[in-house]
Amino acid sequence: MKWQTMDIDTYIQSKEYVDTAVIPLVPMSVKTQEMKSVVAMGEFISTISFELERQFRGRLIELPSFTYLKEETIEQKLERLETWQTHLKENGLAHLIFLTSDSEWRTVEQQLSGLLIWLPTIPLEHLDSKYKMETVSDQIKQLIPIITKKWQS
Repeated sequence: MKWQTMDIDTYIQSKEYVDTAVIPLVPMSVKTQEMKSVVAMGEFISTISFELERQFRGRLIELPSFTYLKEETIEQKLERLETWQTHLKENGLAHLIFLTSDSEWRTVEQQLSGLLIWLPTIPLEHLDSKYKMETVSDQIKQLIPIITKKWQS
């Protein structure tokens, strides 16, 4: 389910079956020298998140991106993300899946109360729609066993 009014009605009715949240971790910067790379990260991770939700519809909810300034310290990001984690866990989401292309999150993976999936950014801007969907599909095929294993543990 997506973070949309129509899907939220469905979520509320079937909340006991939805135990997983997908949270894209997306950096933001308007510094000219890094702007394009952070936009590419966000675009790629948002596309992967969208497809994961489509694959596991009814089992997980795709939340809005956790957006942060690239300049924030990792401690600042973790502090804010901890508030999200606590809120989500207290409200019945047992499994949290964090998606990112920002390698900095890998340095604090053990401090997250969920599964961190880091994917290198694949620039989608120059791919035609057929190759874009094939690329995303290949990524999803690799993520499905990782997520199902997480549910089984």
